[in-house]
Amino acid sequence: MLGVAAARCLDGDTFLVGRDTRESGPALQRAFAEGCAAEGVSIIDLGVVPTPAVAWLSKADGLPAAMLSASHNPWEDNGIKLFGAGGKKLTDAEQDSIQALLDAGIAVEPAEPRQELGSIDRYLDAVVNSVDGRNFSHTKVVLDCANGAASGTAGRIFELLGADVTVLAAEPDGRNINEGVGSTHPEFLAAAVVEHGASVGFAFDGDADRVVAVGADGSVIDGDRFLAMGAIDRRDHGLLPDDTVVITVMANLGFRVAMKAEGIQMVETPVGDRHVLEALDAGGYTLGGEQSGHIIHRDLATTGDGVLSAVQLLDAAVRRGVDVGSWAASVMTRYPQVLENVRIAEKVANPAELLADAIAEEEALLGDDGRVLIRASGTEPLIRVMVEASESHVAAESAARLVRHVELMTTPPAAD
Repeated sequence: MLGVAAARCLDGDTFLVGRDTRESGPALQRAFAEGCAAEGVSIIDLGVVPTPAVAWLSKADGLPAAMLSASHNPWEDNGIKLFGAGGKKLTDAEQDSIQALLDAGIAVEPAEPRQELGSIDRYLDAVVNSVDGRNFSHTKVVLDCANGAASGTAGRIFELLGADVTVLAAEPDGRNINEGVGSTHPEFLAAAVVEHGASVGFAFDGDADRVVAVGADGSVIDGDRFLAMGAIDRRDHGLLPDDTVVITVMANLGFRVAMKAEGIQMVETPVGDRHVLEALDAGGYTLGGEQSGHIIHRDLATTGDGVLSAVQLLDAAVRRGVDVGSWAASVMTRYPQVLENVRIAEKVANPAELLADAIAEEEALLGDDGRVLIRASGTEPLIRVMVEASESHVAAESAARLVRHVELMTTPPAAD
């Protein structure tokens, strides 16, 4: 049904389709292709490829696209990401149109998929060429591909750039995607970087749209440090319009302090790379991302791209003559962060408004050395309480008080 709905709502008589390495991928892809075929839409099958490669080709060729992936989730999960022609995630109106068709029910007449094989070589060339002819010769790099979509591409890109590459977790079997490896398990890469005596390592998630780095000493470098280094380097080279970087509400307070010290402005959005992209386009900015490792180089891509982000960061470090790990350690001081999830009976739309007095009280106690964020989960009946402070025990005590306020707010009154 989704193939039919997508074909009806998105312009184009041809769809690009890619998938990650999950066991369920081929069956889901065939079902999607059959739905498209029922509407007279052909498929260009890209095979196992990263999500950003699908998005890049969608923009390059002006075709709508679909990516079958559950990103960093376990192998049992799967889903479909849709892109409009131009490589961007769907607008609210497009999503509503597709959902309306699904809710109404669609009579699907099975049709044999009309498809041909595609190639992502142009995408690989674009990532390699993004460093303007420079290379990574004499640089030892370890890549953790999460047994996912980057397994056949990340190593090729770094080899083309002249790096001495060790590729790990690149033997997918349909069920080992993200299993103890990848960006959600950086400890695996950290041990490997130290063992191999590498200069740096990069870990991707299942569909390769996010990345976490590891320094030579095994230190983990998250999306905040990625963004901080990228923003400073781009600012220094005139590639950061209005000296502005786009972040989400989850960006660490240490990042914010570091950017202010550098004279770099910040535009803040809700959590989600979609919101980051919207702010980038609205302001004409070129760099934004999330603590989780979704980094968007808007002048080079339409979505987060883990491999491209890794290439851009290493290129910046090589040009500056610095070690990635040392640079990351010096670029910002991470403030301790405590995050608590409070389960509630029913979703609350604006918990921060209901807890405004309690939040104001905690913010007054924390002063300039702390930050409070309370928000509702977008997918579960949870209220997320986050507190950052200069000391761990201060953050923990503040978070505990706020959790108590949330519990009191959401506990129904006792019966008489």
